[in-house]
Amino acid sequence: MRVVIICSLLSAIAFPLRAHEVRPAYLELHQTARDAWDVLWKVPGRGENLRLGLYAELPSACTNTSRPQATMTNNAYTERWSATCPGGLTGGRILIVGLSATKTDVLVRIERLDGSSQVMRLTAAAPSFVIAAQAGAMGVARTYTILGIEHILAGVDHLLFVLALIIITGGGWKLAKTVTAFTISHSITLTLAALGYIHVPQRPVEATIALSIVFVAMEILRVRQGQDSITARAPWLVALAFGLMHGLGFASGLSEAGLPDRHIPTALLFFSVGVETGHFLFIGFVLSVIATARRMRVKVPDWAPVVPPYAIGAVAMFWVIQRVAMF
Repeated sequence: MRVVIICSLLSAIAFPLRAHEVRPAYLELHQTARDAWDVLWKVPGRGENLRLGLYAELPSACTNTSRPQATMTNNAYTERWSATCPGGLTGGRILIVGLSATKTDVLVRIERLDGSSQVMRLTAAAPSFVIAAQAGAMGVARTYTILGIEHILAGVDHLLFVLALIIITGGGWKLAKTVTAFTISHSITLTLAALGYIHVPQRPVEATIALSIVFVAMEILRVRQGQDSITARAPWLVALAFGLMHGLGFASGLSEAGLPDRHIPTALLFFSVGVETGHFLFIGFVLSVIATARRMRVKVPDWAPVVPPYAIGAVAMFWVIQRVAMF
């Protein structure tokens, strides 16, 4: 029964077989004069120079003073233009047309001349908001925590890697040490990449992340066959090494959202908090399901324990081929 439940978990998180489908759109308004604003509108692409049908609608008092300049790079559609909003933005409403028909979130960041900023997250259920006079670090913390949680729970490749670590450690203190090592390593590269100290092409990163899952799946099989395995003996070491690459993957989600200039440490910290919260929510769910399966004491065939690693490895190998083909 435990094997059946683990395979059900694999089916639930592995399909559709593409990681990070839920990418946020991003709207930034940067004040350049009393009533003047520079606008940046970034929408996730859908491949082949297509984009999501999302459109930013500024407050009714605003009028464009320049034509939008559009570009399509790295599977993202970007528009830049200038607008004038007599009397300021306070009390005005920003609406994202088309958002209610998608699963995509939109991050809205407003930067004022006085250095204050406001960050809001819009969803299909709440596609608009009224601009407040002031916003501080608490709003940034809340928004980026939610963004981090959503990013990791939508990142099925990261979750599959964690699931493989759970299986090979068997839980307990060994799992705690392994997760701690994974947290430390990916936090390092997440921070360095988000702050611009390291730059690595995203497609090789995603392919390597998938390959790391294949490696751990193979290590599970070695253990099942009674062979010596470095991952079984020191899983924390493997998690520490591969966590560096996974951190670069987490950074891609943060780069799509951007960092508020006046609240970079807060945004970075709470995005990491959100990622870790998502990790532990997933680990807690998996362990509770496995514990329930153990209490049921259902007899399983001798070959059943090799099914989860083969399933994990097959899904991950599909990702490797898919991502390498996109180079």
